[in-house]
Amino acid sequence: MPRAGHGALSFGSGAVWILIGVLLFLLYLPLVPPVLFSIGLAVPGVHTITFRAYGELWGSPILVSATETTMEVAAIVGVAAPALGLLSALAVRELGIPRLMMLLVLLPLFIPGVSMGLASAFFFRELGIAPSLPSVALVQTIWALPFATLVMLTVMSTFDPVLLEAAYVTGANRLRGFLDIELPIIRPGVLGAVLFSLILSFNETIRTSLVQGPLNTVQTYIWSTYKQTGLSTAIYALMTLLILLTLVLMASILVIVTRRRAA
Repeated sequence: MPRAGHGALSFGSGAVWILIGVLLFLLYLPLVPPVLFSIGLAVPGVHTITFRAYGELWGSPILVSATETTMEVAAIVGVAAPALGLLSALAVRELGIPRLMMLLVLLPLFIPGVSMGLASAFFFRELGIAPSLPSVALVQTIWALPFATLVMLTVMSTFDPVLLEAAYVTGANRLRGFLDIELPIIRPGVLGAVLFSLILSFNETIRTSLVQGPLNTVQTYIWSTYKQTGLSTAIYALMTLLILLTLVLMASILVIVTRRRAA
């Protein structure tokens, strides 16, 4: 009987892993065609691998400008969202109204992107703020803040508050205890929040398109180009680069989490 039960358990585990594998395959399968089209393998009449589309990308001054804007906005969001997320997580933990704080922080997740973008554009117009890089960065930071806060809350939940109490006993104040004791321990979570914010910034389109004005990010450039001229090998190449960038950032988050657990 134990052997039969063990065999049934092994079969059940194998079936679960097969199901997970099929789901992951179907989830990531749509990412393959852009890669094939970008190197000419799926283009009719082309029978050799070519990277010409990647070289053509940088011949467009609009795309170069959009790339610069994307990097600048991502740098701002990558600093602002984790910093605000850390403060939000501390507020959730320290204040006596954690549910209300969580609701306020997570609210942007429940507002449709178009509604949030239009509301932000109207708000900026009423204040006389012209569409600019700061306005784009602000909208993207608001979008990334809930995710950064959740990452920070997750890593802070594993922190032992006894360590802070020991620091207080030795004469440290709350700020010194946080900077010297807690922050070094939760640093991997802060880095994870930074990378997560960068991913969200690189891939944000809807809200950005409504507040960017004459500016372009890489994502809004792809969308506007597609609407005007359709898909091309250059667009496929750009999509491939963004996919690879996202996968690299996600792999970095996985490495950080794995190392933290190992430590």
